[in-house]
Amino acid sequence: MEGYKQEFIQFMVDCEVLKFGEFTLKSGRKSPFFMNAGAYVTGGQLERLGEYYARAIHDNFGTEFDVLFGPAYKGIPLSVATTMAFHRLYGREIRYCSNRKEAKDHGDTGILLGSKIKDGDRIVIIEDVTTSGKSIAETFPILEAQGDVKILGLMVSLNRMERGLETDKSALDEIEEKYGFAARAIVSMAEVTEFLYNRPCNGKALIDDTVKAALDAYYEQYGVK
Repeated sequence: MEGYKQEFIQFMVDCEVLKFGEFTLKSGRKSPFFMNAGAYVTGGQLERLGEYYARAIHDNFGTEFDVLFGPAYKGIPLSVATTMAFHRLYGREIRYCSNRKEAKDHGDTGILLGSKIKDGDRIVIIEDVTTSGKSIAETFPILEAQGDVKILGLMVSLNRMERGLETDKSALDEIEEKYGFAARAIVSMAEVTEFLYNRPCNGKALIDDTVKAALDAYYEQYGVK
């Protein structure tokens, strides 16, 4: 596993973004872990988060793209932080763009904020986590309506590696199949489990044998086959 992935897993834990216990998800599933990207709240945290995203985007999609699109609302700070980090790390001026939930009819009008999107633009979409693909269903037609653009892929922070509510495929696999572009994550839950299992973290192992058994049982029931 790449060093920055290990650092990112520890970073999620330190920021209390990734927690282990008993959680009820929106889907109604009882999960032994929970991720809340809203817990990244400081300038330093967002700076580091942008760097982890930038490295993962570089590894998966290279540097030859023009726009980083972050769907409203959580995607807005992600796209800003990551374009700044991409410039620092790779010297590339990537434009950021996001959508508004409602089109603005005065001043800087329209559905988009940040950079406008034009014919020929190559776009990477950035999100926190995707569980159902609903946001991509909303984002995809917005981007297509801007002109002759190419969507290179989607980058999220964590691949939960569980089946969707309607198919046996993961949300990321469903997105790839439906829209025809790559859907990737900085880390997967398999990598998280491998790194944290019986590893002392702030004085205790977050994934001990009990938590590992709960994770195994969860993925036996809901994991991608």
